[in-house]
Amino acid sequence: MSEQATRPTGVTIVAILAWIAGALDVISGTILLFQAGVESVADGFGGTGPLYVAAIGSIVLGFIVIGLAAGLLGGNPVARLIITVVQVISMIGSLFLAFAYLGGAVGEWLGILVSLVVVLLLWTHRASVFFGTRSVA
Repeated sequence: MSEQATRPTGVTIVAILAWIAGALDVISGTILLFQAGVESVADGFGGTGPLYVAAIGSIVLGFIVIGLAAGLLGGNPVARLIITVVQVISMIGSLFLAFAYLGGAVGEWLGILVSLVVVLLLWTHRASVFFGTRSVA
């Protein structure tokens, strides 16, 4: 097996942020699950069925993101590709919303910026060497 490059700081930052985001999804999904009996909360979701779907979906997504973050830390190129695809989809969606709501789209522009930074950090030359898609030279 070939010797793997040292993990770049940018990849570590992206992985830590992804892990935090995944953990927050798990926590918020769990909290939402425990609030299913609160009528005002359930009504906000259109009933308990959609609330359960949203809560369980958030928990599952959180664990997937945590797994992908671990993959990034370990140099897994599939994890890098999946994170990249998700970030590009996020940028496209945010761009659509930014133009649809021109007056109040500050959050969308910020989301685009963050997604762009994540993609750039994951595809630098050093990151590509770390993920094994380029040679060290």
